Amino acid sequence: MIGEIIAIGDELTSGRIANTTSVFAARQLFLAGHEVYAMHTIGDTPELIGEALKRAIKRADFVIVTGGLGSTTDDLTNEAVAKALDRPATLNTALLEKIHSQLQGAGTSQIGLEKLAWLPEGAEVLNADERMAGYMLVHNSTPVFFLPGVPSQARKLLVDYVLPIVSSWIDNSSNHVRMRLYKTVGLPEYEINERLNSLEQYDCISLGYYPVGNEVHISLTVSDQDIHSSEDLFSATDKRIRKVLGHHLYGTDHATLPQVVGELLQENNLTLCVAESCTGGLIGSEITRVPGSSQWFAGGVISYSNHLKEILLNVDRQLIAEHGAVSGPVARAMAGQLAKRTGSRVAISVTGIAGPGGGSKEKPVGTVYIGLFINGQVKDTLHNFSGNRREIQEITAQTALDTLRLALLVE
Repeated sequence: MIGEIIAIGDELTSGRIANTTSVFAARQLFLAGHEVYAMHTIGDTPELIGEALKRAIKRADFVIVTGGLGSTTDDLTNEAVAKALDRPATLNTALLEKIHSQLQGAGTSQIGLEKLAWLPEGAEVLNADERMAGYMLVHNSTPVFFLPGVPSQARKLLVDYVLPIVSSWIDNSSNHVRMRLYKTVGLPEYEINERLNSLEQYDCISLGYYPVGNEVHISLTVSDQDIHSSEDLFSATDKRIRKVLGHHLYGTDHATLPQVVGELLQENNLTLCVAESCTGGLIGSEITRVPGSSQWFAGGVISYSNHLKEILLNVDRQLIAEHGAVSGPVARAMAGQLAKRTGSRVAISVTGIAGPGGGSKEKPVGTVYIGLFINGQVKDTLHNFSGNRREIQEITAQTALDTLRLALLVE
């Protein structure tokens, strides 16, 4: 199915808040096999909201609207919908009672909260138990979903209610669509395109290429009126893509690089520790975003100064004096000594120059050494990254994790 997303709020059009909800919704819809025709961001102007909504309903199979459902005077989505679609606001008494019951004894003023229960005629509440319930209405046979602007609330309603409803709306006589997202590291976008462009000669196969930070993601969409043909073609194309991408492909769909590394560590019954200098804890932060990472991640040390490299990691002072803190020998010592002190069989370390200052002719900004200790062996690799300080830190953290991933694949 083809949808449109409309995000509403002056805070979005002014740039005060980033519109992360639309991006999240588009990604989830893609992974569920749907296509987003367009995404719009509109300020709190009822006329513009109404115009965008009517256009979207005419050309899309479904529409998702976020924002403007609150109780304050600048929350105007319901007012705009009622006027644009000629659906007078009606009081949802069940929702109002729920709001009142949730606030009893909370010491919260109920003035203005009744506004939350006045919905356009025909609206069906998605989940009255949520703080912001959200609702759906069907207009000219097109389902339109209205979600709160708070990202966490919108995401929960989208996953729990909107996606299942949209999937159930599909006409069984339409094309059968299969989609997959491939995530890669270490290959530039143009080279991936060259390797896969022969697949684009088929009308029923569509590929998209999307740089995401230091990764490149490739979307595959296979569509055919016959379900068996669609499945067979999807399977064959999937195998071809995996073979072409090789070890640069680390995962698909919802997978993240730290998550994949963690799964490989668990498969090999290994625990990891990290010693960070130039990344300042970024590697550990990325790892601990993964639920359950405590099962395979022991922890880390941010040894930013030479002094802490010596007293926390037991790196020999003479080694630093002879080779410099940014060097292969020091990277190896950081990883090896941390593994020794923690008892972990795997350790990664990073030491480098993130800039903008601190570089030299011999070691310019972007010079990074990554150390890897695994099963008693330690090695280092030299990298020359480019970009601003944050970009160098991010690609260093990613490369360190990918270095470990590749090592674990051959274990």
